[in-house]
Amino acid sequence: MDSGFYAACTGLLAKTDALELTANNMANSSTTGYKRQMEFYRSLEASTGSHSLSSVNKAVNDYGVLGGTAVDMKSGEFEKTGNDLDLAMEGSGFFTVKTPAGIRYTRNGSFHTDTAGRLLTATGDPVMGEQGPVELPSGTITISSDGTISQGGAVVATMKLVTFKPGTSLAAEGNSYYQAPAGSEIPAEDPRLSQGMLESSNQNPVVGAVSLIALQRHSQLLEQALSIFHSVFNNAPAQDLSRVS
Repeated sequence: MDSGFYAACTGLLAKTDALELTANNMANSSTTGYKRQMEFYRSLEASTGSHSLSSVNKAVNDYGVLGGTAVDMKSGEFEKTGNDLDLAMEGSGFFTVKTPAGIRYTRNGSFHTDTAGRLLTATGDPVMGEQGPVELPSGTITISSDGTISQGGAVVATMKLVTFKPGTSLAAEGNSYYQAPAGSEIPAEDPRLSQGMLESSNQNPVVGAVSLIALQRHSQLLEQALSIFHSVFNNAPAQDLSRVS
């Protein structure tokens, strides 16, 4: 009985966290370069670490809890903007950005320049090149698929495009920035940029809406299960007391 109560309780907590995650994905379905976050689950037994469990404990504690989230790196659709400083990237690469908190990575290629010619993100952070922050001269520029920036046939800068070692876990910051462990970045292989285009969010609104409804329904069922367990727990002592008296 206790095991069922705990399973329903942890299940409801996990679904509540998953609801928040899905709602955040839905809210960013129109955010440029957004990568949806996916929840994953782990067995409760995994949280016991090196502690050994009896066969009875393993039997009654065999249920899952939310283990964390992972970033879905599937590419979004490309949308043409006509702005020479807008860039969309195919594959798994990232643009490198210098923020007040340190180096971050993004797929949001909506860039602009300030009065000094520095290439900046939509939030005003400098975009990094191979030799430091990218600075552009006035006039029309061309950005090739490998990130080489040129004007009138002369190379101005090369953008720092990176990917990460296998197994690297990215931590989302805000709606389009990601943080990676130190030393995990590596140069992007065969980067392919498209100038004058932006990558849309890879969150499908229809799929997100269906997931949201399913999670809400699962949460309601778990709430009902908790209510039933609570009633049974309260009734049992009352029935035992009547037998004693």
